[in-house]
Amino acid sequence: MPPLVAVVTDSTAYLPAVPGATVVPVQVIVSGTSYDEGSFTGDLATATTSRPAPARFASCYSSLAAEGATGIVSIHVSRELSGTAESALVAARDAPVPVEVIDSRSIAMGLGYPVLAAVRAAAGGASLEAVTSAVRRRIAATRTFFYVDTLDYLRRSGRIGAATSLVGSALMIKPLLHLVDGRISLLEKVRTSSRAIARLEDLAVRAVGDGPVEVAVQHLGARERAEALAERLLKRVSGVVELKVVEVGAVIGVHVGPGMLGLTVTSGDV
Repeated sequence: MPPLVAVVTDSTAYLPAVPGATVVPVQVIVSGTSYDEGSFTGDLATATTSRPAPARFASCYSSLAAEGATGIVSIHVSRELSGTAESALVAARDAPVPVEVIDSRSIAMGLGYPVLAAVRAAAGGASLEAVTSAVRRRIAATRTFFYVDTLDYLRRSGRIGAATSLVGSALMIKPLLHLVDGRISLLEKVRTSSRAIARLEDLAVRAVGDGPVEVAVQHLGARERAEALAERLLKRVSGVVELKVVEVGAVIGVHVGPGMLGLTVTSGDV
């Protein structure tokens, strides 16, 4: 029998197909045409993004209720980066079963890890309240750092301050960023890409601490660098219980551009 609590997320978690998790795609828009993320393969430099319409969430929630769900936990990309959670909230008001909409305050595996925590809790027969608590604990235990080759994409999308972008571009600085309260924030400025990636590795090692952890190395069009970073982390961190290498999709790509390399670390004993 499937769990009575269903789990919903959006495509910016970049998870493979996970039994027990339903994915609503975020939209990528080019020249007025909207594509579900995952079907878009065009030029990121000409694209924008858009949240799913509330109607898509409403249809999803109704279908899950019809399949037997008595409650739904809907976990989404940070509100500071997308209006996706707002669309979910609109749909939740008229859903046939209770829906808890949760802002992950993150993206990619910063969202993916809370989704996986929800799936595990729901599969174990946890109540709606207990699944929600498991998600919030995982969010609190998860940190994300990332490197981009240029701030131009973030400046154009408005996801980081224009002044910071201009300084970084003018000095040819390679920025290290992180997510703070759901917002993208400049963490450090490094002179070269090799130093930036080495610093990214150091930050992850420091964030890990002594306990068991799960780590995701994420990239956009930089698989070799991502796999090399993953190998180095495995040598430096003894408490890694699982390490994933994940390529992100077009929605992140529109905002960060090719060459992005990111690290998400989550405590393994939450």
